[in-house]
Amino acid sequence: MADDRTPLLYLVHRIPFPPNKGDKVRSHNILRRLAQRHRVFLGTFVDHPDDRQYVERLGEWCEEVHVVELDPRWARLASLRGLLTGEALSLPYYRNRGLAQWVESVVSREHIQAAVAFSGPMAQYLKPSGLRTTIVDFCDLDSAKWGQYAADRMWPMSWLYRREEAKLLAFERAAALASNASLFVTEAEAALFKAAAPEVGSRVGVMRNGVDAEFFSPEGHPNPYEEGGRVLLFTGAMDYWPNIDAVTWFAAELLPRIRERYPDVCFWIVGMNPTPAVQALAAKDVRVTGTVADVRPYLAHADIVVVPLRIARGIQNKVLEAMAMAKPVVVSEASAAGLDAVFGVDCEVAHGADGLISGIFRLFENDVLRRKMGVAARRKILDCHSWGAHLDVLDTLIAPGGADHPPSDRALENTRHHEYP
Repeated sequence: MADDRTPLLYLVHRIPFPPNKGDKVRSHNILRRLAQRHRVFLGTFVDHPDDRQYVERLGEWCEEVHVVELDPRWARLASLRGLLTGEALSLPYYRNRGLAQWVESVVSREHIQAAVAFSGPMAQYLKPSGLRTTIVDFCDLDSAKWGQYAADRMWPMSWLYRREEAKLLAFERAAALASNASLFVTEAEAALFKAAAPEVGSRVGVMRNGVDAEFFSPEGHPNPYEEGGRVLLFTGAMDYWPNIDAVTWFAAELLPRIRERYPDVCFWIVGMNPTPAVQALAAKDVRVTGTVADVRPYLAHADIVVVPLRIARGIQNKVLEAMAMAKPVVVSEASAAGLDAVFGVDCEVAHGADGLISGIFRLFENDVLRRKMGVAARRKILDCHSWGAHLDVLDTLIAPGGADHPPSDRALENTRHHEYP
């Protein structure tokens, strides 16, 4: 039987499988959706040895895959070329001659006319002349993230991060102008970019994150915790700076105050690749698990899930997953961006340390409220946060005539002279 699906190029900065961290959850669900309607030609990087075993699995969704091994240590050194070329350091970090040549070849060979780039730096590969429809899924406004980092650093890192903010924003604007459409995970991120890049405002849209509520179901999970005691849980990749900052701050500043009232509380940090700073938190009242086979048992049997991020952009998958598991969640204001929820009913949203502690105390003191909030949280996920509904916008944009804003052929001209290593 003939395959009448059209060919499509999909470029992702990190292998979109397994969906075990925030960006990979989104990129994987996009891949699955694209594969239903297109023959997908995937170009991606593998930046962790554990992910090499999953390359063959990509064949379930892709007709052809080009994988580049990326050693973060060498990539960081390579990124410093940006100081000489005057560009954002994020661009040479993800620049590879072999991937660029494969993109040119596969677009020509397969007569590919549509492409999706996941994350801003991958837009530097959207240059083949055969492409007619190009979409950049920025997810979050990464340039603004570097500005947040700069505010918390001393010179010279503060200067370097401010530079990255300015240079990356310039590239993001050029990439958006060179593409038919740019997508962000929340209305707030999209509005921020429109304000910074008014020339592309009409082609900026929103594609929100979802969650697989059937997989993240609260039923039938064994209890991984020791008997007795209350459990506060944080989940996430523990080599990601905002997560590291959140748990170290929470353990040092908030947990002692919580234990003054509830001495039996234990703070569990569940997630891959804990840095030395995170591992150093391990004590009687803090557990650091590292990688676990399945995060759902930890979610299912936690008393409260806490998300005390001080630096955050977009919708947090960890919040959606906890709500899908019918858990009461206490989140910082930064963690609540783009969340379609009634605060105080579907979850607790708090301002600062005092607000987080008050929200935790409120739930610990009322078992009925804790159960009701968990039920309401899962209902909200089922009603408002399915992947299927959110990804419809991508189908519309890729369809003929769906992205009716013609790209600028010259917008990325200033990146063409840089050499690929």
